[in-house]
Amino acid sequence: MKKSVYLLIWLSFMMANGQISFQDQASARGVGETCGIINYGGGISFYDYNNDGWDDITLATENNENLKIFKNTQDGFFIPDTALIPFNNFQQKQVLWVDFDNDGDNDLFITSTTNGNRLYRNDTVELVDVTASSGLPLDNLYTFGASWGDYNNDGFLDVFICNRDLSLQIPNYLFKNKGDGTFVNVSMTSGIGSGSHLSLCAAFFDYNNDGWQDIYVSNDKIQTVNLLYHNNGDGTFTEMGEVSGTNVAIDAMSTTIGDYNNDGWFDIYVTNGPNGNVLFKNNGDGTFTNMAEDSGTTFNSSAWSSVFLDAENDGDLDLYVSSESSGINPEYMPAAFYENLGNNTFTVLNNGSFNNDNRESYSNAIGDIDNDGYPEIVVSNSSNEDLFLWKNLTTTTNNWLKVKLQGVTSNRQGVGSRIEISVNGQEQYRYTLCGEGYLGQNSGSEFFGLSSNLVVDYVKVTWLSGIEDVLYDVPVNQTLNIVEGSTLSVYENQFVPVVKFKNPISDKLLVISSQEINEYEIYDELGKTIINKVNDGVTLDVDIGFLESGLYFCKLKFNNSYAQTLKLIKK
Repeated sequence: MKKSVYLLIWLSFMMANGQISFQDQASARGVGETCGIINYGGGISFYDYNNDGWDDITLATENNENLKIFKNTQDGFFIPDTALIPFNNFQQKQVLWVDFDNDGDNDLFITSTTNGNRLYRNDTVELVDVTASSGLPLDNLYTFGASWGDYNNDGFLDVFICNRDLSLQIPNYLFKNKGDGTFVNVSMTSGIGSGSHLSLCAAFFDYNNDGWQDIYVSNDKIQTVNLLYHNNGDGTFTEMGEVSGTNVAIDAMSTTIGDYNNDGWFDIYVTNGPNGNVLFKNNGDGTFTNMAEDSGTTFNSSAWSSVFLDAENDGDLDLYVSSESSGINPEYMPAAFYENLGNNTFTVLNNGSFNNDNRESYSNAIGDIDNDGYPEIVVSNSSNEDLFLWKNLTTTTNNWLKVKLQGVTSNRQGVGSRIEISVNGQEQYRYTLCGEGYLGQNSGSEFFGLSSNLVVDYVKVTWLSGIEDVLYDVPVNQTLNIVEGSTLSVYENQFVPVVKFKNPISDKLLVISSQEINEYEIYDELGKTIINKVNDGVTLDVDIGFLESGLYFCKLKFNNSYAQTLKLIKK
């Protein structure tokens, strides 16, 4: 009896506090693979490359190893895709899925520091190398990162290429997409210039909310300060690093964009060596203030990539940071997870939330392997160590919303869009990017944590075209697909059932749905199926008294192949 009482108290505490917990399940889920040995690491993509609604994983590899693409089998497990993979066995850096020709399928852009960058057009059956015919250079530019955005708002994605040439001869490049499958170098005419900056990565984002994409660039070494290119709206840029206060002189590695304080102005997190990372709070007046020390996010280790995510879906963005330190030296953290306390400060969680997070890590990204609305983290590790796939096992009943965009007048992927939601008068904001952090690519869906709220008051998308789509009274726990200029499309074309159930659960799982449930599957946190049965009706009444206490998942399938996953807490 005492044991049961203690268990109930423990469960109540865990739910109230949204106990954050991740477990490495790379091997169990089919991605126990390594990038090999790559100096300063290789890139990682957590992006749905085949548009089937499930996030996949693409891993850059070392010399003499071909690119690795892992296809999600629509259940949170992965198998290698050997059909669509290009022959590219030289050392890769960033791997980005990008629809550069707006034809609805994802093409592939790969950067390299050894053999030049490559652009592959997706012909549905193969990836065709179109680098030369597109006008992009074949020469080795010593490229680390690339970021895609639409700087002139013409509906086609352009590319900014970051080159780290130690001889300081090769500058960064901005290539304009002409919309006919070719690109033209506009670095000089746009104001990007010809100087070399030892750049590692960049991000297209709109720092002053004027509807035009600016570019922030992180540069290695203290003699090459970071750059902020302000988009003048006429095809040119003005460098505003000093004016904005973002021209730090550090060993800058990442350009991670997010609105950590939910004020509608996008902030920048920049990783660094042992002297400490930088958190640039956007002041909303064209300037930024470094809040790393005040917020508790300095890290003070050998940091590389970082990513914002709402791990427990409580409505604010947390922060995960990777490091090349393996933890052998206790002075330097191998990684850190910073939980957002909602008051402009963070607290670093101990390693118990990420057991054995102690490998030489470089790039990371977030996605959702099983479409349960709780983001996972994938990390590329070097020194022949397998990658991490951190499965989100956070114990909470918080609700969520994911938003996936499809541009019509704007670029097809909706890159450069601003998404705003409101729940009980509290706003949250996301900005869509293609190429972020250090050599990373996040999911094409934007994640919003909703705490215990059951309805989102509104979702507003502001596209680069200037078109605004607004949807009201949006049900929670779903992926919302929004097509530009058609705010009713989600209700006309997508089946979105409203599902109600209670957590925690004792002996009976009772689910009530607004639409008929045809099939359900209950599985544990490792993906092992426990129950898989057909159903007839809008309710489920399932005996689960035989299950041990813990975390489980229930996948519901409806009559048009739509699926929804519930997270269950068994008492």
